[in-house]
Amino acid sequence: MSDITRTDILVIGAGPVGLFAVFELGLLDLKCHLIDILDRSGGQCAELYPEKPIYDIPAWPSITAQGLVDKLMEQIEPFGPTFTFNRMVSGLERLEDGTFRVTTDEGEVFEAKAIVIAAGGGSFQPKRPPIPGIEAYEGTSVFYSVRRMEDFRDHDILIVGGGDSALDWTLNLQPLARRLTLVHRRAEFRAAPDSVNRMFALHEEEKIGFEIGQVSGLKGENGELQAAIVKGPHGEVEIPCTRMLPFFGLTMKLGPIADWGLSLHENLIPVDTEKFQTSEPGIFAVGDINWYPGKLKLILSGFHEVALMAQAAKRYISPGERIVFQYTTSSTSLQKKLGVVG
Repeated sequence: MSDITRTDILVIGAGPVGLFAVFELGLLDLKCHLIDILDRSGGQCAELYPEKPIYDIPAWPSITAQGLVDKLMEQIEPFGPTFTFNRMVSGLERLEDGTFRVTTDEGEVFEAKAIVIAAGGGSFQPKRPPIPGIEAYEGTSVFYSVRRMEDFRDHDILIVGGGDSALDWTLNLQPLARRLTLVHRRAEFRAAPDSVNRMFALHEEEKIGFEIGQVSGLKGENGELQAAIVKGPHGEVEIPCTRMLPFFGLTMKLGPIADWGLSLHENLIPVDTEKFQTSEPGIFAVGDINWYPGKLKLILSGFHEVALMAQAAKRYISPGERIVFQYTTSSTSLQKKLGVVG
């Protein structure tokens, strides 16, 4: 078996609720490792609307989605959580000693005393663009995420899309690429203005190409891409490329979690409102992935669920241990854990 990563709690999903779970569990001396299918923490807040203001976070009249994620990352830093990104959890089994063994789509193995599912609406799946025959190139020449930048060094790269992911990877991969071209259906973008300005500056300096249009076909053999056909306002052009990164957005699916034997309710995971435990002891679900009567899909509701879940998870892991409820405002021991007192 490959190397095993062991932790107290394995948190599936690194969105705001998953991140706050690290804080509440850390106060109870439980170490967390988080797995997310995206390439960074933040979940849909960071991926879909990082600059969108949120108005219902207590004490913050307005905070951007990315700002909230940044603050949560700062808040959990004292607990030293570890992360595995760009991975989907594919398998789960309970071992004879009661611990859980989890595997990913890349073959990594994790063992934990308890599982917290904080996967939002499910795992994010990239949308496949409507390009004939694209399936033949997927995983060889066409990729929907960047797991290792070095894999794209000295390639002719074609990036398709107009959002933050497309612009970010255009800027990040440009220094590595032999040639890089960005294709978008119009000259307006849904990305951070600074990124757009930097992209246009590179284009003016002839360091990247930019084409308005849509990819209508691919050329190549045996999964190796050679060129893409782009249909634009002035006809079709053929763009040489050996790697293509389409960023057409994401869809949410429950994914392999649906096959874990948990009770489901309309593709969500029912929990009790005392422990937020699923039908399987030791597996908890918080945030938008769970369901119970009166459920509200709000970040602040997820934060409340996490606080109760953490207490239950501690009792599950340490059934004979006396747990003393403490307030961070008055507990010196908690303040030491947070690094606010010596």
